[in-house]
Amino acid sequence: MAQSQQAGLRSGIQDNKQVVEGFLLALNERRLSDLPRYVAPDVIDHNKIIHGEPDEPGAAFDGFRQQLEAFGELRLELRQCVAEGDTVVVRLTVSGKNTGSHPRMPVPTHRPFEVEQIWMLTLADGRISEIRAVSDRLGMFLQLGWDWPTVD
Repeated sequence: MAQSQQAGLRSGIQDNKQVVEGFLLALNERRLSDLPRYVAPDVIDHNKIIHGEPDEPGAAFDGFRQQLEAFGELRLELRQCVAEGDTVVVRLTVSGKNTGSHPRMPVPTHRPFEVEQIWMLTLADGRISEIRAVSDRLGMFLQLGWDWPTVD
């Protein structure tokens, strides 16, 4: 690969990392109106942020809004960021306090939580187009005092 191609690839990867870091900062600062700068309108969320989130492109925007309403002091602390091509993977420590209504728990417990999450974000045209995530949900539910969901 020519040196100029390598430099262009590195520049694109750095740009993708900056988009993801800007997205996380917007969430931490609760700037929902800025999310379209970082996230495509038809973003696909493969893991569903919220139980019951509609299975349609762009539904993640409402999922993020609900998370911010349910968890006061929600904080996403970036621990590691790795990028290759159009993919950025981040390891986060996510913490907060259940101070608002949530589809899984309509009555807030006012308990704090802190868990580790790993997000794999695919970017297209300078915005996040796909979201995949792995989270310590059991740890989160136990810390918050939520019942584990049952399957009927």
